Amino acid sequence: MNIKKSILLRARIAFILVALFAMAIMVKVSLIQFSEGEQWNKIAEQISYKTRVVKATRGNIYSDNGSLLATSLPFYEVGFDATRANNEVFDKGLDSLALLLSRHFGDLSAKSYARKIKDARSTGRQYILLNRRQIGYQEKKKMETWPIFREGRLGGGVIFEKVDKRFRPFNNLSRRTIGFINENHRGAGLEYSFDQFLAGKDGQALYQKMAGGSWRPVFDGSEVKTENGYDIETTIDINLQDVSETALLRALEYHDADYGTVVVMEVKTGEIKAISNLSRNENGSYYERYNHAIGGLMEPGSTFKLVTMMALLEETNISLEDSIDTGDGTFKFYNNTVRDHEAGGYGTITIRDAFEKSSNVAMAKLVDENFGLKPEKYLDYVDELKLSQPLGIQIKGEGVPKIKRPQDKDWSGITLPWMAYGYGFEITPLQTLSIYNAVANNGRLIRPLLVKRVRRADKIVETFEPAVLNRKICSEETLEKLQEILEGVVERGTAMNIKNDHYKIAGKTGTAQVLESGRYTRKYITSFAGYFPADAPKYSAIVVIKNPKGWRQYGSNVAAPVFKEIADNIYARDIDLHESEVLAEVDDDHFPLIRGGVQDELRIICDELQIPNAGLENSEWVKTEVSGDTIQWKEFEMAETLVPDVTGMTLRDALYLLEKHGLRVQFNGYGRVKNQSIRPGTKFKKGNEIKITLS
Repeated sequence: MNIKKSILLRARIAFILVALFAMAIMVKVSLIQFSEGEQWNKIAEQISYKTRVVKATRGNIYSDNGSLLATSLPFYEVGFDATRANNEVFDKGLDSLALLLSRHFGDLSAKSYARKIKDARSTGRQYILLNRRQIGYQEKKKMETWPIFREGRLGGGVIFEKVDKRFRPFNNLSRRTIGFINENHRGAGLEYSFDQFLAGKDGQALYQKMAGGSWRPVFDGSEVKTENGYDIETTIDINLQDVSETALLRALEYHDADYGTVVVMEVKTGEIKAISNLSRNENGSYYERYNHAIGGLMEPGSTFKLVTMMALLEETNISLEDSIDTGDGTFKFYNNTVRDHEAGGYGTITIRDAFEKSSNVAMAKLVDENFGLKPEKYLDYVDELKLSQPLGIQIKGEGVPKIKRPQDKDWSGITLPWMAYGYGFEITPLQTLSIYNAVANNGRLIRPLLVKRVRRADKIVETFEPAVLNRKICSEETLEKLQEILEGVVERGTAMNIKNDHYKIAGKTGTAQVLESGRYTRKYITSFAGYFPADAPKYSAIVVIKNPKGWRQYGSNVAAPVFKEIADNIYARDIDLHESEVLAEVDDDHFPLIRGGVQDELRIICDELQIPNAGLENSEWVKTEVSGDTIQWKEFEMAETLVPDVTGMTLRDALYLLEKHGLRVQFNGYGRVKNQSIRPGTKFKKGNEIKITLS
């Protein structure tokens, strides 16, 4: 056989094989189409249906006065079953519906929407997504009145598929404490820690997969209803939270610091009324990224000297008036030197002065002399104050303290002296605050509380009570001395700059060098922890600011002023903190110095003092004018866009009016408003700052 015939034979064989294969395909297609078609259609239909999870509506998070901190708002995807409406309803309403959709969403013309819906109807499509933009509840209510849509899901084919979105009415206020939870059930803050209450129970529903990959619900009666989540009530006071966060942010920006934290607690109950954690981002602005107060471990510095003094007073017979030689402010322990921040040192001073002036040398020497041979005894007090273990608060992610022990490899002769003034170990700011709160609370150590109740509507599901961790941290005699020297820090010591004439503050400054890569740097963590009013404590607080820039790098001039600003605001707002005061003073003409305020309150004052006065009808706020022997009430002009005149008012009334207008208020002095930095009647923008002086 020649080559030509061989090639032709092979080609013919190949052609025959291809033809046979094609015929086999045609036969198989025919079999599937006609003989097995019904069977495969049923399988396809089963595959296109799927039972999917329907998410429950998440519970709300409330502040202590019922303000919403976090809630779930319903949004909806607008779907449409083009086959549902009868011809009369469809033909009559299509053009109007298309026009309304075009106007509302603004992405397609009315003709495009009409064509999209007609095409879906002609091809028998039972689900199309009319627009990817989700709508709110009020938009949904409006759409339900539109042509075709008004016939409902069964008669008109409209499908509003609900999608819940988490919303925080106060934006970033206390953002990290409120927290978050993601699709993988990981998160932080209250959202994560109380997820078992907030999440509720998901339901189930049957969905059908449509062309394009979208799913539409099939309401066949097999749905499993969702159970919405419970609500939680927190201890957060939204006003104190705002005050604390504003004061902290101002200080961070002024000192160009890395981060800062503030916690304000109620002394008797341990309720956290405010907690703010602000860190700087790449752009230099500050936001809540990490909860340093609860999860952040740091060397406390001199605020820990309170623990040292408690151990010394309890275990030894030292007196606050005993003397100690601090020399030139340096003292060597082996090859390491302890230094005081005062150049040249304090020389020989009393133990009281050593604490109030924050002498590191004095604390290190006293602890080494009295506990050097029995360090476990000193550490017993650390343990009794619950500083060697987490406090067990309600938020997950609490930092685990790092406390050295004599049996540890890194324990040395300098460990205890360094510990005496807050170095060589790490605890959280909240743990430091708990010690100061215990001293303010007559020795009662309480676990900080963040959530008071879990409820659904008016039904209380669970209540959380303050837990006492130690009923008496020390003897009554020691407690009185600790309270005395904490007041002395503000009266005569390192925090004299926050002393004021209206109420007493007790507390302690702290400044600790930052440890990086095993070496102490020239960066500092500044702090102030304390309570107020010192003679009848109601609130305790701690302020921590890391790495302030500039020449001000100590707790006294960085953290302490923030504490005072917060305390001043609380004192001005909380009438229970004020001692009984004369409501009205009398001027030279024997008339009270009343210049303006709430008419009903001013009338009560005048009636009590038997001063004739003439009122105005339907006027809540008034200004005053003396006419003869009578006080006349004048109309108070209060336009929303103009700065109100608050001269002559009490601080409470002035703060209410100015902040109601959206102004940020700074104040100083005591009594009634003498002047204001922005003239009354001036136009302003919300967020502008106004300063008022009282006298």
